[in-house]
Amino acid sequence: MATTPESLPENRVIDFRAPPPSPVAPGHRSSLTNDEVLTEFLENSLKVPDLILPDRVFPRQKASQNPLKLDLQSLESIENGEGLKIVEMIARVGCLEVINHGISKDFIKSVLAAGADIFGISPEKKKIAARSPERLFGFEEIHGEEEDETNEEFLWHRDEAFKAEMEGIWPIGYSNFSEKMEKLLPKIEEVASRILLFLQNISPRKFSDITTMENQEITGSICYIYKHCKKMDGVECADSLKYDVIRMLIKGSEFPHALCLHLCSGSTDFHVYSKKGWASFRPEEGTIVITVGDQLQAWSNGQYRHVIGRPMFKGEDEDCISMAFLYSPPKVTNSIKDDKTISFSQQIVIAIIFTLLYQLLLRIYYMIL
Repeated sequence: MATTPESLPENRVIDFRAPPPSPVAPGHRSSLTNDEVLTEFLENSLKVPDLILPDRVFPRQKASQNPLKLDLQSLESIENGEGLKIVEMIARVGCLEVINHGISKDFIKSVLAAGADIFGISPEKKKIAARSPERLFGFEEIHGEEEDETNEEFLWHRDEAFKAEMEGIWPIGYSNFSEKMEKLLPKIEEVASRILLFLQNISPRKFSDITTMENQEITGSICYIYKHCKKMDGVECADSLKYDVIRMLIKGSEFPHALCLHLCSGSTDFHVYSKKGWASFRPEEGTIVITVGDQLQAWSNGQYRHVIGRPMFKGEDEDCISMAFLYSPPKVTNSIKDDKTISFSQQIVIAIIFTLLYQLLLRIYYMIL
């Protein structure tokens, strides 16, 4: 007897399962696999590209080229034809050496020696006078790629508040150092002003107004005093320069300047960096190396290019000191003073005074007659 749905027990559950899928024949492929266009697209889109990184980040070194040596005492006698050649050389290299500048070698060495003494104070005192967002001047450590590669710099400015603070930290030593810097700074600024005026006069392009310094927050020259690592070979010098330049590029120009004057007595090489690369030369003993600043580049409409310069001391047994003075022209405003005018009431008073004075003189004249 067949079982009908009505005759099934109420609590019985029917166990129903789907049949297994039918096997696909080995020679049969899906339409997705056979789509050659889609397959090629997936292969190309999912392919990881081969990345080729540059072999060097730092620009290549240019051929060594010695900059122009300019005699400060013969600036006025340079003719136009020779001056154009000078402009071309300075514009190409971005720096020059100044000879016969009138500052004795012994005086420069004494100032550099006083600058070396300032790095001899205790680390605790250096922390007190360390640079910060609130303190523009003071000490700053520069750590290189190696752990033992530590240069130091001290930013000096003719600021009375900063001078009083440093004399409280290092009384006798800083007074001696500050006194020598006060004597050196006017000589450096005189050299810089004469060079800047010379570059302006011989330039075939018209300079922008270089007397307006409205956005200059700090007036007067600023000096970076560097303590360089000792016993550096050629590779260490190159690595130190790369680190220093990259740090300055990231940091940017802290203080706009027209010229940078470098005192680097005894340096083996001087490196000049620009966006096109970097070059090196050996400065003559006793010269002042001058590099072009960002302000001069703007004023000359790009004729003179801003470069970064650093001296290098190779194989020295002692710490070496160099100084870099950032020079900007004095702050001069071009605002025209309003002419003093006399009001109408003042004119009436003056007219009455002249009338009374005329009557008095007339009576005196008749009395005499």
